[in-house]
Amino acid sequence: MQMCPPFTPTEVRSLAACPAVFLPGDPARGGTVAFFPSSPAGPPRVPGAEVRELPLVLPDDDGSLRVQPVRAVLLPVARAVPVLTRARVLDDAHPAAAFWGAAALLALDLLSRGLLLPGLSPADHDAWRCGPLGPDELARVRGLAASMPPTAHCGPVAAPPGTEAAELRLTGPERLLRNFLDALADALPRTAAAPALAGSDAYTAGPAQRLPEQRAWAADVAAGHDAGVRLSLRVEAPAGIDGAGEVPGTGDGAGALGAFRAVLQLHSLNDAARVADAAEVWAGTDDGAFGPRTRVDALLALRRAAGVWAPLSPLLAAGVPDAVELADEEVTELLGEGRKALAGAGVEVYWPRELARGLTARGVIGATPDAGGQGTGPALLGADSLLTFSWRFSLDGRGLSREELDVLAEAKRPLVRLRDRWVLIDPAQAERARGRREHALAPMDAVGAALTGSADVEGERVEVRASGALEELRARIADPHHAEPVPVPEGLAATLRDYQQRGLSWLAGMTSLGLGACLADDMGLGKTVTLIALHLHRQAGSATAGPTLVVCPASLMGNWQREIERFAPGTAVRRYHGAARSAAPLPESGFVLTTYGTMRLDAEALAGQAWGMVVADEAQHVKNPYSSTARQLRAIPAKARVALTGTPVENNLSELWAVLDWTTPGLLGRLGTFRRVYARAVEAGDDPAAARRLARLVGPFLLRRRKSDPGIAPELPPKTETDHAVSLTAEQAGLYEAVVRETLAAVAAADGMERRGLIVQLLTSLKQICNHPAQYLKEDRPRVGGRSGKVELLDELLDTILAEGAGVLLFTQYVRMGRLLERHLAARGVATQFLHGQTPILAREEMVRRFQDGEVPVFLLSLKAAGTGLNLTRAEHVVHVDRWWNPAVEAQATDRAYRIGQTRPVQVHRIVTEGTIEDRIAGLLVRKQALADAVLTGGEAALTELSDAELAELVTLRRATR
Repeated sequence: MQMCPPFTPTEVRSLAACPAVFLPGDPARGGTVAFFPSSPAGPPRVPGAEVRELPLVLPDDDGSLRVQPVRAVLLPVARAVPVLTRARVLDDAHPAAAFWGAAALLALDLLSRGLLLPGLSPADHDAWRCGPLGPDELARVRGLAASMPPTAHCGPVAAPPGTEAAELRLTGPERLLRNFLDALADALPRTAAAPALAGSDAYTAGPAQRLPEQRAWAADVAAGHDAGVRLSLRVEAPAGIDGAGEVPGTGDGAGALGAFRAVLQLHSLNDAARVADAAEVWAGTDDGAFGPRTRVDALLALRRAAGVWAPLSPLLAAGVPDAVELADEEVTELLGEGRKALAGAGVEVYWPRELARGLTARGVIGATPDAGGQGTGPALLGADSLLTFSWRFSLDGRGLSREELDVLAEAKRPLVRLRDRWVLIDPAQAERARGRREHALAPMDAVGAALTGSADVEGERVEVRASGALEELRARIADPHHAEPVPVPEGLAATLRDYQQRGLSWLAGMTSLGLGACLADDMGLGKTVTLIALHLHRQAGSATAGPTLVVCPASLMGNWQREIERFAPGTAVRRYHGAARSAAPLPESGFVLTTYGTMRLDAEALAGQAWGMVVADEAQHVKNPYSSTARQLRAIPAKARVALTGTPVENNLSELWAVLDWTTPGLLGRLGTFRRVYARAVEAGDDPAAARRLARLVGPFLLRRRKSDPGIAPELPPKTETDHAVSLTAEQAGLYEAVVRETLAAVAAADGMERRGLIVQLLTSLKQICNHPAQYLKEDRPRVGGRSGKVELLDELLDTILAEGAGVLLFTQYVRMGRLLERHLAARGVATQFLHGQTPILAREEMVRRFQDGEVPVFLLSLKAAGTGLNLTRAEHVVHVDRWWNPAVEAQATDRAYRIGQTRPVQVHRIVTEGTIEDRIAGLLVRKQALADAVLTGGEAALTELSDAELAELVTLRRATR
């Protein structure tokens, strides 16, 4: 096969913008795709492509058709595939080109599954074809053909002289699409190496072969491969059954009747409205609706149908394949496995309308009669609650009693008279329905079935309806956005935004029912303050009161403590962490903060406490249900469980299962079952029904709000600033205290400029230690992870920010720290770029473009080099890794993102190490005290004038480290 140079992006765009038409060839691989211009500019210029004038049938404004010569670019069908598939995702692609791109993807999918048949073209050339196509594949082909734009099948047509436009016809969509699929099937599998293996050029990449002597063989191989018609069977009821179903002298379940007849019908692929009985086509009384090859095509299709369902074999032996009589057992087959087999051969079955058919079963779930009075609270879902699954049967929408079901099953024939009408039913189906009985159901299984409206029973999905208290519970929790409002707790020192108030109401409602919940709001929407409000709300009731255990990453413990002290003043809060964590008793109320690592080590001790609520912050840390962390967290009992995360699903739906199975055990069933029933189908994107069921199942237990949501965006301020407190690692603390001790001794012995220099050196050293020990120690190739509280928190922030698809600016004062972060993030697979004082002007401009275009999500910037002059409005987050002690300088840097042209709220994060000089200065800047005023105007220089005692007060490390 001749190799052609790939198309350039410009060539792809110019071709994709044109209307595209497929032109069949013989053999099929000789087909071409014509791209003709939609404007007077003429066809696009593509080096090496053939340009030819074609007579196309084009629609006029009034809907009539006309023949018009058009110059078009012609590409062999195989070479056109990259252009067509790309056209599907280009905004400016023509609908006809996009359609053939969808057709190319369908062909690639069919071929990748081995749906390939050998055969001969009309001119007896060797040719591959797509097939055999089952009912699912046929449905996809017909569905796609129905969406074909008129321009995609507008010709060419060799119109004879004098032809009127009104007599012209567009090529049939389904026939043309099948030709296109066959063309790719004939072109793509052929390889240059195949002749050496096959010993012949036939069906390989060699020259086309004419094999007229193989016509009979090809007909046998391709028997039933739909060449021009589609078959169906019209089943006619026995003589004597009228529209009312009356047969004299018969009673329920009995009756002497004639035989059913299956009449063969032919459908045109080019015109879906054309259908005729086979007898009419053979007799020539079909008004010429079918072409001259119809009989041959019909016999080929009938041969394949008879191969999968033997009762049709007499039609092949008949001179006119008209109809066959069906025995009872054959009617029964045609109701079940026979219908499925024929559908696989492309043959549909149509039944008489006057016969009632369609036995359906529906499950009804509710509490047993002796479990009344449970209400919709925790008692309904407790381990001792009794929930039953019972059956309701109906026929054509009318309910059936057990006695009537017995009549259908005991008749043991497909046609039964019931309620003065004839019923057509598979006896085996009726017998299975009669054998179904009530059974007990686990509470969370019942909740899941009630929410989804269906259940998997013995491998079959059946419709389910809840009743009684279970239906009340379903109605109460089905829509988390409309939970019953609860008042804001009196002890909350904050004003909740409307969406936070709704989140509190939802959490309060779910936890009061004994159900868990996952609050999965975007970062910056206030999950922490909402949870604090929930804790205060639950303290008002004796049934829900008790201490709250918060399990979070170590880097977030300081932030939790500060938020609790700020928004719930007077509420006890204790860190359960470090070597002395067991020295004091845990509080009977209030908050206990611990890390995932400590929880894993002390799970047994924590499990012995009576927790009112357990909270898993950044709950993606337990996304692996088999990890030790996840298993130990499950072992800690609580009245309520709440997960907080901005990224409930990072890689696959098993992570969602892990989070929700912790908050509400049993809701999603076993992991293997969840993967089989939901995850595989939803992740593959080929089962929309499974996706809808999963959404109904998890929706009440997971509240997901984004900053871009219409109801939330107006409530957000244009800029939100957050200080994140982190602890020093043991290495950082040791370095910090050593530097403070040695430098303060030197400062006490110095004066004048020497003293000022020592203080500036001290401040610089402490800031570098707070960033990362490697920065202070000037390590060339440092180990980064596990040595800095700031880096740990930064990793947490970036995981969430990048999962949201947002852009982020990272500012640092120090080039060395920027280089360290650049290497660290690259090792984690995060794309970054670093702009500093030595970056050339042209390189700066290219970096800005790449960030604004979304090519690089993380932009590292030196505060001095990039604090002014740049416009980076793609950033929704700004992170100050270290503090510049002049707030005006920090504000200028933040304004690289928060400026004119920014259409989204900007969240500013400042990372501060607890108990250090950073912490003290940050507090002074907030409180605007006298020393803060000095810092605002003089920066670090003002600190050189402090007394020895004031300096020691400022820099001494005060808080325990981890």
